[in-house]
Amino acid sequence: QSTCTLRGCCWSPESDISVPWCFFSSNYGYKVDGSTRSTQTGFEATLTRLPSPSLFGNDINTVLLTGEYQTPNRFRFKITDPNTQRFEVPHEHVQPFTGPAASNLNYRVNV
Repeated sequence: QSTCTLRGCCWSPESDISVPWCFFSSNYGYKVDGSTRSTQTGFEATLTRLPSPSLFGNDINTVLLTGEYQTPNRFRFKITDPNTQRFEVPHEHVQPFTGPAASNLNYRVNV
């Protein structure tokens, strides 16, 4: 039996410790608008915000999801605003990934 708050956060204690007890229902978040597009490093997908109450305010209605298959053991995803350039914290040891996408992956990504 799960209980949900007015903002949509649901709580359902489970005996399986690998299952999160706190979650949002399926009408929260974003949905893929169209289909995913293959890139040299992985894929891109345009996501559209579902009509649900805002959790933090200033929601972006359309975002870009970029996935990179960097190595067989490392997947990187990034969510950005395709219409507005935003500041990203630079890091001296993290360089842009130029690909190509890794193969023989030890993980599976579902969008």
